[in-house]
Amino acid sequence: MLMLPLLLVSMDVSVLYFAIPAISADLEPSGTQQLWIFDIYAFVLAGLLMTMGSLGDRIGHRRLLLIGAAAFGAASLVAAYANSAETLIAARAVLGIGGATLMPSTIALTRTMFTDPGQRAKAIGMWSGVMTAGIALGSVMSGVLVEYFWWGSVFLVNLPAMTLLLLLGRVLLPESKNPEPGRFDWPSVPLSMAAVLPVVYGLKEIPSEGWNVRYVVSITVGLLFAALFVHRQRTAASPMISPALFRGRGFAPAVALNLVSAFGIMGSAYFTTQYLQSVLDKSALEAALWALLPSLPIAAAAPVAAALVQRGVDRAHVVTAGFAISAGGFALLSLAGTDSMWLVLAACAVLAVGGVIVMSQLMDLAMGTAPVERAGSASSLMETGAEFGGALGMAVLGAIGAAVYRHEIPGSAPDVAHETLGGALAVADQVPGLATAAREAFTSGMQGAAIAAAVVLAGAAVLAAVTLRRVEVHGKTPDEPSCLSSSGA
Repeated sequence: MLMLPLLLVSMDVSVLYFAIPAISADLEPSGTQQLWIFDIYAFVLAGLLMTMGSLGDRIGHRRLLLIGAAAFGAASLVAAYANSAETLIAARAVLGIGGATLMPSTIALTRTMFTDPGQRAKAIGMWSGVMTAGIALGSVMSGVLVEYFWWGSVFLVNLPAMTLLLLLGRVLLPESKNPEPGRFDWPSVPLSMAAVLPVVYGLKEIPSEGWNVRYVVSITVGLLFAALFVHRQRTAASPMISPALFRGRGFAPAVALNLVSAFGIMGSAYFTTQYLQSVLDKSALEAALWALLPSLPIAAAAPVAAALVQRGVDRAHVVTAGFAISAGGFALLSLAGTDSMWLVLAACAVLAVGGVIVMSQLMDLAMGTAPVERAGSASSLMETGAEFGGALGMAVLGAIGAAVYRHEIPGSAPDVAHETLGGALAVADQVPGLATAAREAFTSGMQGAAIAAAVVLAGAAVLAAVTLRRVEVHGKTPDEPSCLSSSGA
């Protein structure tokens, strides 16, 4: 039951990939409105994760989950029948709020329900696999639904799952919350959003727009607010995120290494999606369907990793191997040419398998290290770190790829061709040989970014081997006080 809302929340990150053209034709949004239709969901989701994780620890994760399901379902209905761009933007913002309640609540309840380390590892492995698969499925589902129905149908698929959750969640799911939460730290809410949103915004825009002063300033402002947020957490009597979480051995390395893993996964997606469409000249739907192939091995990655840890293999070795596998995937990607679809798909599969191994084990480590009454805060920190890592991966690797692309593109090409591969292909008919040269330049940029990512992930493998050595997570002992309410028990 917990996996179904998680699947839909992750799918909504990519569900508009193929629906945007139909929405544009129907609602006629401006360029700015179209960008907000697409981005507002991810921005609100990232900005509120820490707030909602902490709130769930205080009011109860089941209660927050059900509130979020109601909001997510209602916003989906409004979005499906939106008659203006403004209405759709507002509905997508509410969807982001709902998603921010659902994500930390699902993993916090998983931590509460599965106290045995082996069972918890399997459950969190499933959680990680569903999260990754949802992002891949969202784009394909949107293409199929828009092909046979209208664009609003991509939102209506959320309603049956949320209705089922509202009907059965109160009966089947236990309640969990911190029995002594203290006062909610309201000043930290705007501080956390001011820290997260400007940084994520700047990092997401840099790959497509370049190192514009506006985006650098945005990131700088966000980092300043992040420093204020950290100071607030260290000095407040009842902070939103307790500093005690980071005193648990293994928690801080788990957050940092999880960020690096997201760096690799999202950074690779920035190139491979463009490669399938613009280099291999696949249609958007064809590219999405081909992109599903690498996600098939993901289902086995997390369970295998969990089984190895349960059989006594040091978790540090498993995480190190996961990073090494991901680095190997990027090494394969660096060998791709302009007609290497199967090599690129194989590279994506390898690096995704490594990423899921790492993320599932790090999430299990973080949730096992954190006190159960702070499960929401712990999960929200991991998820916020992943958002930062994904945005950073697209920004840094995108910048490397763009630099190589501009170096490789012929100097005689039109100015627009020097900016992006899409710009070059748009004017390719006017310049003989430009399309071939631009595709070769983009592939060279992808190769350069892949080498850089492989180096980063290899470094993360070494860091994991050092920081996670002999870090053990113990399950709940019989005499440990439970944070489950009597109704949940």
